[in-house]
Amino acid sequence: MKQERIASLENKIKKEYGNLAGIMVRKDDNAVYENYFNQCSENDSIHIFSVTKSIISMLFGIAMDKGCIKSLDEKVVDFFPNYQIRKREKTIRHVTIRNLLTMTAPYRYRFNPYPKYFSSEDWVISSLELLGGSGKIGSFRYAPIIGMDILSGILINTTGKSVLEFAQDKLFSSLGISVDQNIYFQSKEEQLRFYKSKGANGWVADPNGTNTAGWGLSLTTRDMAKLGQLYLNEGDWKGRQLISGKWIAESTQVQSVWKARHLKYGYLWWVIDEAEHSYAALGDGGNAIYVNPENRMVVAVSSLFVPGVKDRIGFIKREIEPLFK
Repeated sequence: MKQERIASLENKIKKEYGNLAGIMVRKDDNAVYENYFNQCSENDSIHIFSVTKSIISMLFGIAMDKGCIKSLDEKVVDFFPNYQIRKREKTIRHVTIRNLLTMTAPYRYRFNPYPKYFSSEDWVISSLELLGGSGKIGSFRYAPIIGMDILSGILINTTGKSVLEFAQDKLFSSLGISVDQNIYFQSKEEQLRFYKSKGANGWVADPNGTNTAGWGLSLTTRDMAKLGQLYLNEGDWKGRQLISGKWIAESTQVQSVWKARHLKYGYLWWVIDEAEHSYAALGDGGNAIYVNPENRMVVAVSSLFVPGVKDRIGFIKREIEPLFK
């Protein structure tokens, strides 16, 4: 009976979720399902888009645990003493790390000025220049790309390593995750090809070598599942505490609310259901790491990029989770 239900699931994927690359389900610390689509395999790294944000949250938890960052209420500008704040700009002086992690920082633009941002040499400085304005600190404003790289700059300035080096040393190596290099773009066309590619192992960086914080990381489906399992295990990986359970609990509970869309947010994690404490890392195109502690389950979904895909959380909760409870 279960095999029939799995076959039905896979038929639905092919018909209704045509860009899906891979699925891995872990239950009670064991892999219970794994399959790949669109000529993808377990070895293919996929650009996970905004799932990258949740990995940045992990790195901030590690940096906090190690004392590199003292408090989330430290002012962002204090980490960039050489940055010249505009004379009339007052708001930026009060923006904290917590505001960036909870998407409650204001920005000086109505529409994302991507061409100007991507053509700059330093994406951290470009983000700082757009931070602040007349918006209210504390109001939810989702920043897909611009603004997040400030977090990369803070990690670099507090750990003394690049974001990729810090991730390799303190997180990826312990989990057996291989992210080997920075990825640079020479043109807009090259960047757009990367969005749709598979097998591009690395982490996007600006011309200065600063890795992106809001997008740009490529991982395999298995890698994504491992990161979800680490969080389900409250930061423990094979007897080693890589991230404190306190940080994981704090970062995956409601810290802010996107009222217009009735969505709840932690520290760069989406809170799915407070009652069962389920949460997820979500990325454009349909990439997801879903964690449900009540069911002791992790679901990782990787996807090749197409715009306007069907909601992955609804798909996971409706089609996958009941199948492996």
